[in-house]
Amino acid sequence: MAMAAVAAGLAGAAAAEDREPQHETVPGLESQRLQIENGENGRGRALRAGESWFLVGQHWYKYWEVYVQGGDQDSSPFPGCINNAELFEDQVNWHLKKGLVEGEDYVLLPAAAWHYLVDWYGLEHGQPAIERKVVELSGIQTVEVYPVELLLVQHSDMDTPHTAQFSHTDSIDLVVRTAREQFLVSPQEETRLWVKNAEGSFERLCNTRVTVLDAALKTGQVVVMETRNKDGTWPSAPRAMSSTSEEDADFQGQPGICGLTNLGNTCFMNSALQCLSNVPQLTEYFLKNRYLEELNFCNPLGMKGEIAEAYADLVKQAWSGHHRSIVPHVFKTKVGHFASQFLGYQQHDSQELLSFLLDGLHEDLNRVKKKEYVELCDAAGRPDQEVAQEAWQNHKRRNDSVIVDTFHGLFKSTLVCPDCGNVSVTFDPFCYLSVPLPVSHKRVMEVFFVSMDPRRKPEQHRLVVPKKGKISDLCVALAKHTGISPERMMVADVFSHRFYKIYQLEESLSSILDRDDIFIYEVSGRAAIGENSREDVVLPIYLRERTPARDYNNSYYGLMLFGHPLLVSVPRDRLSWDALYHILLYRLSRYVTRPSSDDEDDGDEKDLEDKDAIPKPGQMAGGSSQDPGQEQAGPSSGVASGSRAPVDNSPGPSHWPQRARRKHLFTLQTVNSNGTSDRSTFNEDTHAQPYIAIDWEPEMKKRYYDEVEAEGYVKHDCVSYVLKKAPVRLQECIELFTTVETLEKENPWYCPTCKQHQLATKKLDLWMLPETLIIHLKRFSYTKFSREKLDTLVEFPIRDLDFSEFVIKPQNESAPELYKYDLIAVSNHYGGLRDGHYTTFACNKDSGQWHYFDDNSVSPVTENQIESKAAYVLFYQRQDVARRLQPQPGLSEPSASPACGTPPSSESMDVN
Repeated sequence: MAMAAVAAGLAGAAAAEDREPQHETVPGLESQRLQIENGENGRGRALRAGESWFLVGQHWYKYWEVYVQGGDQDSSPFPGCINNAELFEDQVNWHLKKGLVEGEDYVLLPAAAWHYLVDWYGLEHGQPAIERKVVELSGIQTVEVYPVELLLVQHSDMDTPHTAQFSHTDSIDLVVRTAREQFLVSPQEETRLWVKNAEGSFERLCNTRVTVLDAALKTGQVVVMETRNKDGTWPSAPRAMSSTSEEDADFQGQPGICGLTNLGNTCFMNSALQCLSNVPQLTEYFLKNRYLEELNFCNPLGMKGEIAEAYADLVKQAWSGHHRSIVPHVFKTKVGHFASQFLGYQQHDSQELLSFLLDGLHEDLNRVKKKEYVELCDAAGRPDQEVAQEAWQNHKRRNDSVIVDTFHGLFKSTLVCPDCGNVSVTFDPFCYLSVPLPVSHKRVMEVFFVSMDPRRKPEQHRLVVPKKGKISDLCVALAKHTGISPERMMVADVFSHRFYKIYQLEESLSSILDRDDIFIYEVSGRAAIGENSREDVVLPIYLRERTPARDYNNSYYGLMLFGHPLLVSVPRDRLSWDALYHILLYRLSRYVTRPSSDDEDDGDEKDLEDKDAIPKPGQMAGGSSQDPGQEQAGPSSGVASGSRAPVDNSPGPSHWPQRARRKHLFTLQTVNSNGTSDRSTFNEDTHAQPYIAIDWEPEMKKRYYDEVEAEGYVKHDCVSYVLKKAPVRLQECIELFTTVETLEKENPWYCPTCKQHQLATKKLDLWMLPETLIIHLKRFSYTKFSREKLDTLVEFPIRDLDFSEFVIKPQNESAPELYKYDLIAVSNHYGGLRDGHYTTFACNKDSGQWHYFDDNSVSPVTENQIESKAAYVLFYQRQDVARRLQPQPGLSEPSASPACGTPPSSESMDVN
């Protein structure tokens, strides 16, 4: 037979794949055709995702079809070995030709059919099998004829690419593994991939769980693998972004003892990062790369894993031991990108950044990839244990991360309706405790008292008043020091040589800020009862100096305010310019020298003869004082003088006779409340208060006005008295946190029984505490009128902070360490609201030594240096966790060497 002859002729072939199978092992031609074409494993069956199919050249397959369809082995030529040469571009790399079409250039066979043909006919020597995977693309099963060919290179050797083929459905993780195997990267080393785009830029392949198709990788693209340096940096990162000095290249220090460069008002960020970096279990989580498996790139509430990766880079650099300090520029940029409030270089709050960072890390590392809807349920009379367990399980169904494991606890919230008595109990998770500080109801205010007696200098007083008191309380407090009746006082805010505001007695003290310059003036009695009493007018008096104007023709003069203004009581029946001149001359007599008769023109003596008409403080008649108004002052500026001698009808609440034309030390002029423009008319119908300006010629002022004496004042004994704030214990703050309070009007509670919003009473209790407890001391107080920082000293224990008395969950008596905590870090805030500075105390998890972190600077400290008025955010670690992480015996308290710097006091602290 022809078949037997062909078989005999091929018997000596060396390659098994080129050998025609023995006659007895080869089925008949019809049987072959059925197996290959229509059988259970034939090419006609449906594709299944993941299985392998093989390409066979159309030319050879047509020969085979003709051969088997003849039904007689002698009637058609034998096709010979499978030959796919026409499908390849070359016979070296064996790349498929581009644009091959199924049915014209090749046919597809399932794996079983392909192996049958190879067994029966063999494969051309040296040719590779063209095996391709069945993939599902856009919901359709198809054979991936052209897989993606990527050029893999190392960051350190970009010129030596390695070509590797990947299916569109392969994960990027497979690309990573292939590259690591190709470049012999050890399992301990951390790597990341970059892909080179068409325009030549590089883009990170962050999410290794997505497919090659989802990552939009194309054949021919270069994929770069970089390996993290031993100092925690990446080769692709500019050195300036990771290290502050080239000298750090060979530096080897204690891991974790690393400063952070201040980028400009970023001490708040540095402080928060140093505290978080010294939480042992969280830092170990990043150092051991456990975060890589839990990065959540698709969480809509997260930051695409970028915040977690940026924080991981910081931790690895800080704990590499190869840096004295690092520049957190990349982290700062990421934070500003995802939280616009931190854009720029304004000062912020370390606790606010910490809150954002904990939430961002949680969502970036959330193990829950698809959050289910969870309905919140009220206790409805059920036992606390049952409700609390349900609440925690519901929380974990949506929130499961290392942040939850480390920082989240549970508290019980109880709301009681004041009308119907309905009680609502819920259990809510928390990440940190913001505890209030005991606030004093007293306030210390500094004021200047100006007596009616011109011989007395102004007195500085330090007064203790009710924090929510009124202006009248300020007068009452001052009366105790001066003996002057509160009824004879007027309170004014002086700013830029003028009255910014003159207060009414019923106004709130909260409208006065600590930085305001408050003057309290003695005036005549306000009562106007009795037939012999005379009504007095209180006039605001400004001081102005004439200055040569800059006008080219010197046709007028400018006027500039100077000195302290006055409030002067004038009897209404003596409202004449000359009488007022003498009254003011008397009031200014302490620092204004009265001219001798030789200095005055003829005719002046008769105007000064009636010295008894000059009112003395004891001779002032009672009267009512008018409020000079509340116009706000503008900027101090020179103004042109107007009419210097108003006529009878010009200013008065009474008739103002024209002034005598003679030489005086100064002239008088009615002005507006700013003292910046003259008023030549005055309407009695309006209730505006006239303001009087004392205008000085420069020569007269230089001759008769003593500036040093005018600015002089004395300190009352009370100024040396310091209101000492008694220190409070941290436990007192926690007690305040758990105290019953009534909700504010702005935040009422909707009672489901009453069907309306109610100002319910609310009580928070601690139910379950986390491994690491963050306690935020609420030092900053913000109200509608004021902002202040409480510098109360809070005494907090370094060791054995016991929460057993605060946790209401039934306790495990055999495990007391579940309620005891040791301090591991403190975020400090020095200074005030506008010029504050943040630093950190932290205990190194490896050495047990405490250090003081002040931006770039790091120095060892002793435990007795940690407690201060600057303490703002406290980090406590549960004792059972500490023992779990460090099974060795506890370290004794280390002491700082004499050369070590000590943390600065708040008095000497440099601010940003």
